[in-house]
Order: sequence, then C-alpha cells, then structure tokens
Amino acid sequence: MPKNQFQRMVFAFITVIITVHAYVFYSLYVINGDTLMAVNNTTSVISALNKQGGVYMFGTYKPIWFCVISEFIIAYLLENIVGSPVSFKLACRIFNPAKNHPMIFETAVICATVGIMCPTMSFIAAFLYYPYYMGFNILTLLANWLKLVCLNFPFAYFTQLFFIQPVVRVLFRAVFRKEIEKQNNANEHMQPENEQEAVINIFKRIDEIQKELEHEHRRRKALEDDLRNIAKK
Repeated sequence: MPKNQFQRMVFAFITVIITVHAYVFYSLYVINGDTLMAVNNTTSVISALNKQGGVYMFGTYKPIWFCVISEFIIAYLLENIVGSPVSFKLACRIFNPAKNHPMIFETAVICATVGIMCPTMSFIAAFLYYPYYMGFNILTLLANWLKLVCLNFPFAYFTQLFFIQPVVRVLFRAVFRKEIEKQNNANEHMQPENEQEAVINIFKRIDEIQKELEHEHRRRKALEDDLRNIAKK
C-alpha cells in the first residue's frame, strides 16, 4: 500500500490508466458494440466509429483518444481528491489497518472505492454522453445515470477486485521496489531478537487486549443503563 502522498498519486495514476481503458473498451465493445455496427452497417466497432466520425460526446463526435484523455483527467482528479481518501476513512470505520490482515483491509478499501467512484463517474458519463440532439431533460439524465450504474457496477467491482488492483499492486511494487525493501528491512529489525523479548511483547499485547475488553465492558454497561432509563420512562 502507498506510504506517502507521492506514492498515493502514482498508485492512483496506474489505477486510472488501466481502469479508463478497460471502461472505454467495455462501453464501446461490450455495451454499445452491436448497436454501433448495426447503425453504421459495419462488421467491426472500429469501422463503425470511423464511419460516424468518432464517439458521440457532449453533443458532437470526438476521437477515441479524446474520450480516453478526458475521462482519465476527470477520474484521476476524483480518485486523488475524493475516492482514495474517503474510501480509506470508510474502511477504517469497520477495520483497523494495524490489527486486521492487510488483505482484508485492502479488500475493504477496494469495495469502498468502487462504491464511491462508480456512481460518480457514471453520473459524469451521463452528462458527457447524453443525447443532446434530442433536447435536454433532467429525468432522462437521471434515468441514463441509473442505467450506467447498473451496467458499470458489476464490471467495476469484479475487475477491480480480481484483475485491476492485483495488476496495479504488482506494477506499484516494481516501481517502488527499493523503498518497499527498505520498509521490509525496517520491519524485520523491529521483530523480537530473542525469546525473552518475544514473551514481553506477548504480555504487552495481552495488556492491550485487556484494556480493550474493559473499554468494551464499560461501553456495554453504559448502553444497558441507558436502555433501563428509557424503559423506566
């Protein structure tokens, strides 16, 4: 996982690069491919796009590269400003990154990110690819947004969880290999050097658990008292 702001920006850059290309392919080929070929009477999506002059975007036809760059800029800004920080905070509400297994916490972050970015980017796409030649209607916009969320969410969830994020992590570790090795070496030095130190660490952890249990007991007792007071009223 990224350890500083620069690493987070690089991590987001790699993620968005892969995600935007995957979404453009998914939208043009999987969702709209048959319609594009039928309308333009062609046998391939690329031929259909070339025949109609590009991708219909914001009331006019734009080249594919223009759509990719536009979506990349928007998604990258949203990921750094909203998606990454908010998803981390949401995951921390349920899991503790210092105590839970990293795989569990990372999965929670991925799920939170998809839950934030998918509806947000779908709403922006509903604006960008709205059929303005038919006139603008807010209800049509909302209907298109809901349709895009329904189409994009399953794709976003499974690709991010099982394909995109694993690939991003491999690339991220390759880019920051030296920094990660230094961090791992530092963690190794923090390991107990002998049996006595290991036992001391165990007792410290037991004390921490006891304090957590005492805090939970006090919290439950306070809750029970509140329920009793409510029942008396």
